[in-house]
Amino acid sequence: MSLAPYDGEIVRKPEISQRIFILVAVAAAGCYALLVLTGGAVRLTGSGLGCPDWPSCYQHQFTSALSYHPLIEFGNRCITAAVSVISILAYLFALCLRERRRDLTWLSFGLVLGLIAQIVLGGIVVLTKLNPYLVSVHFVLTFVVLADALILAFRAIYGPRGSTFVLDPTLIWLYRLLLGVLTLLVSIGSVVSGSGPHAGAPGTRRIPIAFHDIAELHADVALFLIGLTLASLFAIHYAKPPFAIERRARWLFELMALQGVLGYTQYFLHDSAIVVELHLAGVTTLWCTMIWFYLHLRTPQSINEHSVDAPMAEAHRVGQG
Repeated sequence: MSLAPYDGEIVRKPEISQRIFILVAVAAAGCYALLVLTGGAVRLTGSGLGCPDWPSCYQHQFTSALSYHPLIEFGNRCITAAVSVISILAYLFALCLRERRRDLTWLSFGLVLGLIAQIVLGGIVVLTKLNPYLVSVHFVLTFVVLADALILAFRAIYGPRGSTFVLDPTLIWLYRLLLGVLTLLVSIGSVVSGSGPHAGAPGTRRIPIAFHDIAELHADVALFLIGLTLASLFAIHYAKPPFAIERRARWLFELMALQGVLGYTQYFLHDSAIVVELHLAGVTTLWCTMIWFYLHLRTPQSINEHSVDAPMAEAHRVGQG
């Protein structure tokens, strides 16, 4: 007895190219950075309750009214929607890469988890009428997810990283300390905002800390960070690293010095909303630069020349040269 030939179609898993995945990963990082800025604009314009309900803007209406505060709050929610789509796409695309990589899958899954946490926490913030403690946690969480998006974009562009560093271990620990102090500075900055004049909406309660005292603590930590960065700049100069590493270290110091100027300008202008937004844009840029700089301190992982990632590793080697 002969078997009839199978005439059905073979269902193939959809495949995504590395180039498309890189575009999605970079877009995710850009959208999360933009989310920080639009969230700041909501607070600084007093539009935090422009949409008093969640997930819809009003109880029976999804979109906002054509007025100032509701439009600003709804605009921030639109950015959140864009971030949601891109985060989910990043995870799905990571599963469909021609050569699937575990690191990209887990990092993109981290975006989805961060997104869920952001949406749930954002809804609680609205329903609790802008509880200042939750607003601060929401702000810091955005920076955490932004860091995940930056690492994802970096790994997608440059490939896996090895365990070898391009600098002496002492300098590596110095830059880890810098990253830790910057994280502390961002956290204290969220408390400064929570105790300051920009409550996000009229009548919203504030964190019961003297604004002058917490602002001085924030300034002290910022000065310590600038001094530490200057010391690391001298140390890295005498270590004679690759030129690209030393150049990025100078950019870090210049950004921190600019942030210091903006911080004192903000203080002497009694928290002018425009200067605060510029200061927020500066710290977002500094955060991205710091993460990107630290990621460049590891050498590329040794990759078999016949693997799909070999051309990417070779391109990175030529770019560093």
